[in-house]
Amino acid sequence: MHLAKVIGTIWATRKDSQLEGLKLQLIQPVNIKGQALGSPLIAADSVGAGQGETVFYVTAYEAVIPLEKQPALSDATIVGIVDKIELAHESDQ
Repeated sequence: MHLAKVIGTIWATRKDSQLEGLKLQLIQPVNIKGQALGSPLIAADSVGAGQGETVFYVTAYEAVIPLEKQPALSDATIVGIVDKIELAHESDQ
């Protein structure tokens, strides 16, 4: 799983029937500190995430598992919304 921030929504009036009913989000991969990593990508949203939220997502074969319509077409799927991240202090390790 990877972390990302939702930076936008993709609106498509025409798309493959396997994607009907799915919201497509534009997400920016981030590191644990919230700093951008690489380029933004489009992900199917299986949890109802909103703009500005930090999410975790899966890619490759795992991206189709949470989707209702099978076989599904997705290279990335949002599978959770992050409420909080707690890091251990370096002195605790």
